[in-house]
Amino acid sequence: MTTSIDPEIRYDWRPAEIEAIYTLPLPELLFRAQTVHRAYHRPDAVQGCALLSVKTGGCPEDCAYCPQSARYRTAVARAPLMRVEAALSAAAQAQGQGATRFCLGAAWRDIPSGEEFERVLEMVRGVRSLGMEACCTLGMLTDDQAGALAAAGLTAYNHNLDTSPEYYGRIITTRTYQERLDTLARVRRAGITICCGGIIGLGETRADRYRLLEQLAAQRPHPESVPINLLVRVEGTPLAEQASVDVFELVRMIAVARILMPASIVRLSAGRRWTSVTRAPLRYISSAASAAELPPPTITTRWR
Repeated sequence: MTTSIDPEIRYDWRPAEIEAIYTLPLPELLFRAQTVHRAYHRPDAVQGCALLSVKTGGCPEDCAYCPQSARYRTAVARAPLMRVEAALSAAAQAQGQGATRFCLGAAWRDIPSGEEFERVLEMVRGVRSLGMEACCTLGMLTDDQAGALAAAGLTAYNHNLDTSPEYYGRIITTRTYQERLDTLARVRRAGITICCGGIIGLGETRADRYRLLEQLAAQRPHPESVPINLLVRVEGTPLAEQASVDVFELVRMIAVARILMPASIVRLSAGRRWTSVTRAPLRYISSAASAAELPPPTITTRWR
């Protein structure tokens, strides 16, 4: 699968330009975002996307926000890779609740070779056989693994940049920023679409947010999906006591992502349950994102 590059879409946004958009008066920013959204997308359409943790906990990485890291003491219990039948049963449940994309997530730094990877490939084939889009987030991967996922029918691969290149080292030390970019390049070469975004609320500055958006919008082509996450503070992680971010910062991030990457699907992801119900409609104005969810503990939904 290849993605054509629209000559009218920009890939050279600079931080000063992004700041000028990000700091617009909120009504003006939302108006501009919705104008772009309606030019590229149906204004009345959303996509239900369910995420299932198929291998939970025990990750060797030190991502400061993540309760699945083996380095931290959290309430997340380790669980081995699920059986294929259980994963497909969850996919069918999500489909029955309106989801059309199903994402399989595993707490790995790198995708392991052998039986576990073969099991993931079988899950991907099973999800596709249900008529759903299949997405995976499995950590770093090789060219051969990317090719195998493409052959299995994988629709998209999620691999976030998380934050700016400058702030990244304060959040993660076990994987470099360049390694994330290299993984995205392997996914793109395999013909799989990319789901790549970031997180706000990590203690970063607005300048870091501008740089994250610059990095995302510099990819050619832009990521087909751009998830914008709000930090979920979890006891036992280094960021458990991090100060909360005003929900309007989330709105601004979504709106600017929409303007910078007009053809991408902007997905409202982590942190939905921690935002005010009365402020939630502003998220819909900026990106047509919804906070609906499937029952916990392991399945949540993302809406375009």
